[in-house]
Amino acid sequence: MLKRVFWFVIFIQAGVLSAQVYTPKFDLQGHRGARGLRPENTIPSFIEALNQGATTLEMDVVITKDKQVVVSHEPWMAADICLRPDGSEISPKEEKRLNIYEMTYAEVGRYDCGSKGNPRFAEQQKMRAVKPLLRDVIAAVEDHIKSFTRYEVDYSIEIKSHSLGDNRFHPAPEEFSDLVFKLINEYLPLERVVIQSFDIRVLQYWKKTYPQVRVALLVENRKTVEENLKELGFTPSVYSPYFQLLTAETVQQIKAMGMRVIPWTVNEKSDMQRLRSWGVDGLITDYPDRAASLNMGLKKKTNGFR
Repeated sequence: MLKRVFWFVIFIQAGVLSAQVYTPKFDLQGHRGARGLRPENTIPSFIEALNQGATTLEMDVVITKDKQVVVSHEPWMAADICLRPDGSEISPKEEKRLNIYEMTYAEVGRYDCGSKGNPRFAEQQKMRAVKPLLRDVIAAVEDHIKSFTRYEVDYSIEIKSHSLGDNRFHPAPEEFSDLVFKLINEYLPLERVVIQSFDIRVLQYWKKTYPQVRVALLVENRKTVEENLKELGFTPSVYSPYFQLLTAETVQQIKAMGMRVIPWTVNEKSDMQRLRSWGVDGLITDYPDRAASLNMGLKKKTNGFR
């Protein structure tokens, strides 16, 4: 405890309150909240992730016709998890026609994306749930923190963007990013936010326009770390690859280059333990309860609470 306070004082005296001061020893990120246990990217899912010991809430955002920031993985109503307002099924062929970017949030909020469940996650509890506004997620999480879990978490927010979707399923990266920044800057300390994306245009824009916010490069290709960083044009705070792309050697290489290594999406305990032994700085999982049960050196952030 004294060591923690000492370093906090050093950072204050230096005039540099680093976003990394309160980074947990091992960062357990609840993927879309706790997708294995509750409907993904919904308020119940994020609350469950908190209850299961997540130190960061990982989520995806899209934009509505009326420029609202909504938490959703797809920019449409996915047939495998959502039902129409009247409770009827959505066919895979028509799901992309239910384009969130062409809906107001009032329309989005009528769809039920929890009662159907998800066949990939047998433990997921079925319940009526809507795609929430990001501001409502933050309000619910912060209230839960103050009332129950009593420790702060970070928010890892993925901007779901692709060049083929520009002005069709989402705004161009600049407008998309500005809408997200305006909201998080109003509701959260920026040191508790990480912006992640597969779209390097998004990360490049944040680096240039909002350099005070940490960014994470999501990776699913087989290029070398050097090749990906050359394409990005700078070194991000976090390098976040698909976990099966990692080896013990690449983990150490990435860390030596000054980045934290937080792979996705790690659901089996054996994989969690192997990656932890390799020295990853955290992991993203649909089952934060499984990781927490392994006693992997998690260290909850308690600044502001006693």
